[in-house]
Amino acid sequence: MDQNPQDQNRPADVAAPDSVGGMAKRLMNPAHLKDLASRSVQTLQEEGAEQLWRDVTFRVGLAFHHDGWRHRADIPLRRTLRAQRAENLQGPCISVVVPVYNTPMPFFKQMVQSVLRQTYRNWQLVLMDASDEDHPQPGELARSLAAKDDRILYDKIDNGGIAANTTAGFEAATGEAVALLDHDDLLYPNALYECAKALNDGADFVYSDEIVLSADLKKLGGYHFKPDFAPDYLRGCNYITHLAVFTRSLLDSVGAAEYSEFDGAQDHDLFLRLTERAKKIVHIKKVLYVWRGHAGSTAAGMEAKPYAVEAGVRAVDAQLARLGLRGKAMPAPDAPGAFQVRYELNGRPLVSVLIPNKDHTDDLDRCLRSLYKNAGYDNFEVLVIENNSTDPATFDYYEKILADPSMPRCKVVHYHGAFNFSAINNFGARYASGEYLLLLNNDIEILSHDFVRELLSYAQRADVGAVGAKLYYPDDTIQHAGVLMGINGSAGHSHKSYPRKAVGDLYRLVTTQDYMAVTGACLMTRACLYRQMGGLDEKDFAVAYNDVDYCLKLWKRGLLNVYTPRAEAYHYESKSRGLDTTGENARRYEREKAAFYNKYHQWIDNYDPYYNPHFNNLYENFGLK
Repeated sequence: MDQNPQDQNRPADVAAPDSVGGMAKRLMNPAHLKDLASRSVQTLQEEGAEQLWRDVTFRVGLAFHHDGWRHRADIPLRRTLRAQRAENLQGPCISVVVPVYNTPMPFFKQMVQSVLRQTYRNWQLVLMDASDEDHPQPGELARSLAAKDDRILYDKIDNGGIAANTTAGFEAATGEAVALLDHDDLLYPNALYECAKALNDGADFVYSDEIVLSADLKKLGGYHFKPDFAPDYLRGCNYITHLAVFTRSLLDSVGAAEYSEFDGAQDHDLFLRLTERAKKIVHIKKVLYVWRGHAGSTAAGMEAKPYAVEAGVRAVDAQLARLGLRGKAMPAPDAPGAFQVRYELNGRPLVSVLIPNKDHTDDLDRCLRSLYKNAGYDNFEVLVIENNSTDPATFDYYEKILADPSMPRCKVVHYHGAFNFSAINNFGARYASGEYLLLLNNDIEILSHDFVRELLSYAQRADVGAVGAKLYYPDDTIQHAGVLMGINGSAGHSHKSYPRKAVGDLYRLVTTQDYMAVTGACLMTRACLYRQMGGLDEKDFAVAYNDVDYCLKLWKRGLLNVYTPRAEAYHYESKSRGLDTTGENARRYEREKAAFYNKYHQWIDNYDPYYNPHFNNLYENFGLK
C-alpha cells in the first residue's frame, strides 16, 4: 500500500535506495574510485573500449540517477502491482521449489517475503530444508509460516546434494506448474503473474531476464538480458538460469528423478531435457528475478564451484546422446561455465568452395594457401569465379594455381558481367559438384586448423541452414560473430569491434550461437538448400544484404543459422572491391537497404529474437538503451 498518492508511479523497491547525495558521496569515495579504476583497466584489456564505455555509463548512471537500475530492470510501478492484485488472475498453481541449506537468515527472510508479496495468488512455496543442526533458524521460521499459510509446505530432509534435494521438492510439489528459486535469491513481485499469463497462453516452459545484485542488494553485479530460445546457446552455457517455470506434465515427461551425477549443473541438465520436449517455450523479456552474488554463490563466478564445470560437460554430452548427435562437449577456453561441442562428421561429402575474384592476386593467394593449410578436411574443391580482372598478372596467377599440386581440385570459371555478388556466386554454384557450398571472400585468411571441418560438422545437421565463422579485422578485433537484425534500421554484426579474446555478453563470443543470419563473407550451406532458395537474390540484393536475405529465408523455414567460434579467420573487409560510401555504389546500397527494410521490417522494428530489447539497436555492442 502506498504511503501517499504521489508515490504511485514509483517502482516497487527490492532494496531501499540510497539518496542521490549518498550515492554521489559513495562514488567519490577513494576506495570506490580505486575499485572502479581497477575494474575499468581489466575490462579494457579483456573486452575493449566499447564494453568499458558500456559499463562506465551504466554505473555512473546508477550513481547519479535515483533508483536508475530499477527502471532499467523492469520493476513495475506500484499502481501496476495494485492492478495485478485486483485482477486476481486465474491460472495454474505454481509450486515454487526451494532447496534450503544453511541459509543465512536475512537471505532466507527476504527470499520468503519475495514470494509472499507476489501479485499472483495461486502459488505454493515448497521448502526442502537440508540444513545441518547448527542452522535451525530457517526451519523454525518456515514451520511458523506454514502453520499460518497453507500455501507454504515445509519438510526437513537429509542432505543428498542439490540435485536430490531439488528432486524431493518436485515430489512434494502439488502445483500444475513448477518454478525454481534459489534459497538466497528473490523474485520480483510480478514474477509469477507474468509467468502465469504465459502459461495460460499455452506455454509449457517459461523463462525471464534477471539481474545480479550484491549480498546487501544495493550494488549491481551484472545483468542477464537473454535471447529467445536458442538450442545451441543452451548447450554452450545455461543462459536460462533464472527465472524458469515449467508445467508439471512437461516435468513428468522427462522424469523428475534424481540426477546426482549433475550436481552443480543440475539446472542446466534439467533445462536441456525440458526444452527438448517442450511444445511452446516463451522468453519473458523482463527482469523477474534477482540473483544474489556473494562468496560461494555461482553468481560470483563458476570458479567458486569448479565441480560444476565437469558436471556441465556431462550434462551436454548426455543431451547429445539423447538427440543422436555425435559429438563431445569440452570447456570453452577462458570461459568458466561455458562449453563448446566438437561434432563428428557423417561421411566425407564433397565441399565446393566458391571464391569470387577480381585482380588482387596477393589477397587471393593468401586466402587459398590458408584454406589448403587449415581446412582440416581434404575432400573439397575450389572454384575461383573470375569477374572483370584487368591486370594481366591475374591471369598468369590463375595458370599458376591450376598447375600447383599443393592446390588440388582448384579451377577457375569466368563470369562476364557487371559486379553482382549474388549473380557471381549463383554462377559459380552451377559449376559446383559438392553436396555443400562454402561461400568465401577472397580477402579471408583462415586461422583455425580445422576450419572447413568445423563448418561442415554443423552444416550436416538436419536442423541447420547456414553456418558462419568468427571473423577478425587485421587489428584483432571482432568483424563478425553472427548477424543482429534491427541495427541502424537494417542489420549489423554481433559484438563488432570487441577484442579477439573477449568472451562477449554472457559468453556469446565463445559459444556456438543461433542467429537469424551469418555473413556471406564465409557461409557454408547445403547445396540442395541453396538451389531450393534460388541462391542469392540477384535482383534486389546484388551486393548488400543478399547473405542475410538468404539466411532469413532458411530461418523462416524453421532452420537454424549457426555461428561457431571454433572456425576463425581474418577478414580484410571489402579490400578488393572497396566500400559502398560514395557515388553510384552508395546509391545502390541505399536502394538495397530500402528493399531489405521493406521485406523484413517485422524483425527490424520489433527486435531480433536472438537479441534483447533492453539493448540499444544503434550499435552492435550489446550496450543498454
